[in-house]
Amino acid sequence: MSAAPEIVTRTEQPYAAIRARVPWAELAGIGPRFGEVFAWLGSRGLAPSGAPFFQYNVIDMTGELEVDVAVPVATAVAGDEHMVSGVLPAGRYVTVTHVGPPAELAGVTKSLLDWAAAQGLTWDMTPGEAGERWGGRAEIYLTDPSEEPDMSKWVTQLAFRLADPPE
Repeated sequence: MSAAPEIVTRTEQPYAAIRARVPWAELAGIGPRFGEVFAWLGSRGLAPSGAPFFQYNVIDMTGELEVDVAVPVATAVAGDEHMVSGVLPAGRYVTVTHVGPPAELAGVTKSLLDWAAAQGLTWDMTPGEAGERWGGRAEIYLTDPSEEPDMSKWVTQLAFRLADPPE
């Protein structure tokens, strides 16, 4: 079950993340890396400031995806050899909230992209040889699986940044 898409304005969101390059078929395998990001933040006395998310930087469905396994923080942090510092930029986003298992998110994403195309919306995305480079495309996990093991009840929000309107 998914809610109707909405256009919202989001503020800038700094985050700490592990950057991964994986084929689409192996995407689910990077989810456990959230634990590494939480542990890294904890070892520095830093608290998360929201729900963890995947930030899709580059999407090439026949090649690799470049994904940040991200945890939001209140202010920017310096990365190191294992962790990157990133920012989900401020701007207008199309969002949709889905309740259900992660396996349904590909269909939800397709529906969101189709809806936006029908509305004539333009994404903050640049096509390239390595795939589509997105300025802001997040999959935000609002349910903690350790608190709710039933995947049919998991809540996920998709937030895709729109291109700035022409001036």
